[in-house]
Amino acid sequence: MVGVGVGEVLREERVVRYGKEHKQATRRRIIESAGRRFKGQGIDGSGVATLMADAGLTNGAFYAHFDSKEDLVAAVVADQLHNQSESLSEQPPDRAGVEQFVRAYLSAEHRDNPADGCPSAALLDEIGRCPEATKRAYTDGLLVYIDDIAARLAPHDPRSAHVKTLSVFAMMVGTLQLSRSLADRQLADEVLEQGLQNALTLLDDTRQR
Repeated sequence: MVGVGVGEVLREERVVRYGKEHKQATRRRIIESAGRRFKGQGIDGSGVATLMADAGLTNGAFYAHFDSKEDLVAAVVADQLHNQSESLSEQPPDRAGVEQFVRAYLSAEHRDNPADGCPSAALLDEIGRCPEATKRAYTDGLLVYIDDIAARLAPHDPRSAHVKTLSVFAMMVGTLQLSRSLADRQLADEVLEQGLQNALTLLDDTRQR
């Protein structure tokens, strides 16, 4: 029996490694493009064919990466919230960082670009109708985000600020959704501004407790 040469073994290892890395990169591309599509057009309105076309792939490639569309949705929700947490972590680790986050969140730029924005404001109503796996992915990802904010507001007792922070975030999501839905641009801007002031006041109250 002829032995396998070292060079051949190394080539095979490179092929296996390339195959795995390529598959991971393709999966990442699908998740990222689906995130933008879902937030811009909705989950229900985005079929597999459209999602794969956005990623530059054929329909047949979908099931090499996901068991179902529901599986993709859960992965996208988890990824979107992870990215949101990473973005928050880049802000100063104190109340100033929270204020920067709130001002960016309740801004006209964020309101007018849902595909690039918060998954909660864009998808919350649809997530509420999704299977348990997606709700769990949303819950887990959101709580990481909320815990970070609470820790900045009440560093000595973040649990005391947990529920209050979650409630303030819910108000911010609702404010953004309402502003997006109004045909009157001036009124929509006023809703954002008032929501911003309300959120900052409530967060200051949370910090002082």
